[in-house]
Amino acid sequence: MFLTMERAKQASESIELGIVLALAGGFMDVYSYVARGGVFANAQTGNILLTGVHLSEGDFALAIRYAAPVICFAVGIMLADLVHERFCSRFHWRQVTVFTEALILLGVSFMSSDLDLPANCLTSFACGMQVESFRKIHGHGIATTMCIGNLRSALQSVDDYIVTHKRGFLENGALYFGIIACFVAGAVLGNWCVDMLGLRAIAVASLLLLLAFVIMFADRERARRRARANA
Repeated sequence: MFLTMERAKQASESIELGIVLALAGGFMDVYSYVARGGVFANAQTGNILLTGVHLSEGDFALAIRYAAPVICFAVGIMLADLVHERFCSRFHWRQVTVFTEALILLGVSFMSSDLDLPANCLTSFACGMQVESFRKIHGHGIATTMCIGNLRSALQSVDDYIVTHKRGFLENGALYFGIIACFVAGAVLGNWCVDMLGLRAIAVASLLLLLAFVIMFADRERARRRARANA
C-alpha cells in the first residue's frame, strides 16, 4: 500500500507537523548527549547498552545515569496512553501531550548542570510521550524521535518501487527519508544552540513543540470548516 501526497485527514498525521516534531526529536537527543553528560533522550537502545556496560564494570552510579532515562521514557509512553483514554476537552489529546512536552522542556532549560540526571529523566519522559502520541504521517507508521525504523521503511519503499515501478512507493520512500533529514537538521540545530545557549538551549525545542501545538489547532479548525461546508 502506498500513499498519495494529499493533506492528512488528521492534524496529528500532517507532513507539516511531522517535520516540526522530527526537528524537535533530533534536537532533544543532541541536547541530552552533548549538554547533559552523554545520555540519549530518544535512543534508549544506546542507554540500555551503556547500562549493561557499566553494570558489568561494577559502576552502579553510571549504570543508574543511563537506566533512569529509560524508565522515564517508558513512563512517558504509559502516561500518553492514559491521556488518550481519559482526556476529554476541546483540545485533542495529542495537543495535550505536545503542550505538556513543551512545558517540561522549558523547565529543563532552567536546571543547572548539578541536576543532569533529573534533567535527562524529564527529557526522556517527554520523548516517551511524543513517540507514543505521534506514530503516523499520512496513515503510515513513522517515528519522529528515532531513525532506524524510518530507514528500514524508506529502503523497503525503494525496493518496492524497483520491483513494481509504482510512483507511490517512491513518494513513500521520499517521505521517510525526508523525516530522517529533518531529524538530522534538528540535531544540527541543537548542537548550534548548545554552543550558543548552553543548558538553556532546550528552550528552543520547547518552542518547536509549541509550534506543533499551534499547527494541530490550525489544522483542526480547517477540518471543522471543511466539514461544515460539506454538510
